[in-house]
Amino acid sequence: MNKAQFIAALAPHFNDSKKEAAHAVDIVFDTIVRNLHKGEDVMINDFGKFKKVDRKARMGRNPFTGETIKIKASKKARFLPAKGLKDVISGERKLGPAPKPKPKPVAKAKPVAKKAAKKAPAKKKSAAKKKVAAKKKPVAKKKVAKKAKKK
Repeated sequence: MNKAQFIAALAPHFNDSKKEAAHAVDIVFDTIVRNLHKGEDVMINDFGKFKKVDRKARMGRNPFTGETIKIKASKKARFLPAKGLKDVISGERKLGPAPKPKPKPVAKAKPVAKKAAKKAPAKKKSAAKKKVAAKKKPVAKKKVAKKAKKK
């Protein structure tokens, strides 16, 4: 599952708003990253622990050439799964039903009037307009001269 699929799975819990679900996911990830940057651990019960780990400088071996190289000291993020997560993955503990999204609020529709509004009677054309319409003649089509074919 990637981030977009994760957001799509959370959207029903946010009234089908992917924008709000994405915002919530971004806030959670940002909070975890900021606390790890400070050096603080982030523990989420029954899920796991995110922690910052300092790795010492050490000697390693280049797998292609076989030569010994020095690896610099670094800082890494590490995730340690909690016992509850391990138990669910191994099958020792059954996973409960997924939380259902809240039902969508139903907007009340306005009652439709049963009686149709009366239409105004069609206005009669004035005599002047009738005369103008009668005087208009159809436009004659121009004849196109055909070119003689050369043999």
